[in-house]
Amino acid sequence: MAFGDVKSAQGLNQLNQFLAEKSYISGWVPTSADVQVFEQVGKAPAASLAHALRWYNQIASYTPAERKAWPAGASPLTAGGKPTAPAAAKKEEDDDDDVDLFGSGDEEEDAEAARIREERVKAYSEKKSKKPALIAKSSILLDVKPWDDETDMKEMEKLVRTIEMDGLLWGASKLVPVGYGINKLQIMCVIEDDKVSVDTLTETIQEFEDFVQSVDIAAFNKI
Repeated sequence: MAFGDVKSAQGLNQLNQFLAEKSYISGWVPTSADVQVFEQVGKAPAASLAHALRWYNQIASYTPAERKAWPAGASPLTAGGKPTAPAAAKKEEDDDDDVDLFGSGDEEEDAEAARIREERVKAYSEKKSKKPALIAKSSILLDVKPWDDETDMKEMEKLVRTIEMDGLLWGASKLVPVGYGINKLQIMCVIEDDKVSVDTLTETIQEFEDFVQSVDIAAFNKI
């Protein structure tokens, strides 16, 4: 599916529909296509565009250096009616193509040619080694349930968001009716797997025992 100007209401709606059953723009992992669309969108979509907002918050949780290291992906943004190729990824591929690992010239390789080849191999290896490694992350949707219909849900959410951990980023939230006038707080977060334990996070939320009855994991996705 290709869509046009994602800064327009129509383009954002198309993006939201596109992401209804997808985690990323191209494939099962984040790619340069996500970066391209993310930069075109420019700011978080409205809460009514839940799928686009969920995707935007996930991409925003990565640093610019991490996004730059993502592999190439096919972008659905259109130019003249045809999907555009991710320019940044293509440029990086072109840069790699400029490195001739095997050299060229006569069959009888002299010392100078061997030295030049070794320098190119060394430069290529250093270039690859400087690329930052992807950090394993997970997107989690939590159901935070109150004791009764008299629980101050705004204060509950405020307390939940006061929880700060290295590798934790809070996202969008909403109240979901569960019956008898009671609402539960449904809140999204992104964690770095090596830094944040899901069990520790849920236990910390449950420490607000005057407000929170229980915490359940509604959805858990590796990013």
